[in-house]
Amino acid sequence: MSTVLQQLFNALALGGVYALVALGLTLVYGVMRVPNFAHGGLYMLGAYLTYAALTGLKVGFLPALLLSALGVALLAALMERVIFHPLRNAPHVHPMIAAIGVLFFLEALISHPRVFGPDFKQIAEPLPGIVNLGGVTLTWQRLLIIAASVLVMLGLNYFLKRTLTGATIEAMSQNREGARLVGINTNRVGMLTFAISGALAATAASLIAPINAVTPGMGEVMNLKVFAIIILGGMGSVPGAIVGAFLLAFTEVFGGFYISLDFADVIGFAMLVLVLALRPQGLFRKGT
Repeated sequence: MSTVLQQLFNALALGGVYALVALGLTLVYGVMRVPNFAHGGLYMLGAYLTYAALTGLKVGFLPALLLSALGVALLAALMERVIFHPLRNAPHVHPMIAAIGVLFFLEALISHPRVFGPDFKQIAEPLPGIVNLGGVTLTWQRLLIIAASVLVMLGLNYFLKRTLTGATIEAMSQNREGARLVGINTNRVGMLTFAISGALAATAASLIAPINAVTPGMGEVMNLKVFAIIILGGMGSVPGAIVGAFLLAFTEVFGGFYISLDFADVIGFAMLVLVLALRPQGLFRKGT
């Protein structure tokens, strides 16, 4: 039982990271109808900016995380203005190709020897050590990930449901043209949505970086998983992104534990195929 509980906490930590990244991606798709394939690059950049702040500026983990989230948010907003806004009336394949180009550009930039180089980086755990909860041994970092991801998700829910700015984002996700006709500044909302998306990706990367190595290719792997998550949960559905994230995390962790770690990713995607075969529209409808 203690082993099962330990895997449960591991799955909750992994699901929290997946949920933060998937929420950013599903917000952008829901509001802008853009499948942002550069999202994994923003996630990767968030981890490297945290590493740079810790090693270069010598700040603590929390200031480094906040600086990373702010930096990636600004870059994401700029990306919306410079790349996606001019392509808003182009065929759907154009912004998709542009986003893939941004992903490869960010990877090449980070891999350059004069920037960070191709070698992996390691970030020290801000809360080293372990804690024993009823016979279950956990690291403080995983508990931090669970707590932080829940707080961020609750904060995002409050922002979307209880603030005027959040209401404009939801209104635009439901009817972009109708939102524009009632006076909502759709350009500002688009930039804000991309900024929030980037901040969520950077936060998730910063939280998981002390556990996993920071590499230039980490964004590609996350891209595949979060796109699987939002398809599983229902394209554009915020609750669906959260449920899909934890469902994939639980499948990977428990499948890897009971079957084989080598097949953890395969098991997760097999679950995705099975669910979509039974429910092609995903678990939730958009907007639910």
